Amino acid sequence: MISRKFATALVLAATAVAGNAFADDITVDTTPFVSARTRAEVQADLGQFKQSGTSPWSIQYNPLRSFKSGTTRAEVTAQYVNSRDQVAALNSEDSGSAYLAQYRVRNAGTTLAGQPQTNAQ
Repeated sequence: MISRKFATALVLAATAVAGNAFADDITVDTTPFVSARTRAEVQADLGQFKQSGTSPWSIQYNPLRSFKSGTTRAEVTAQYVNSRDQVAALNSEDSGSAYLAQYRVRNAGTTLAGQPQTNAQ
């Protein structure tokens, strides 16, 4: 059977845990809304939007329909092939630190914000 002390402790613990948990109260903003535009201006903008025929919420929306690239497929392929080794090195196991160590830059001094740049030799 459960001892009287244990039962009392169990009831006290349950009472302490029981209660309402509120995430937050509703915040009611009493500041009145003042629009910077008239209802007619908003309605005119809505009409122009509907007439334009481009709605980003539409299933038929295709922003790339009239896109024209300035580079050819061959140029893009050549850029990809030229950068493959660099990308592989930067994404390697050491996160590209060995690759970047090859290109050490001579310390040109320290420049702090708001101070003129000085060149340390």
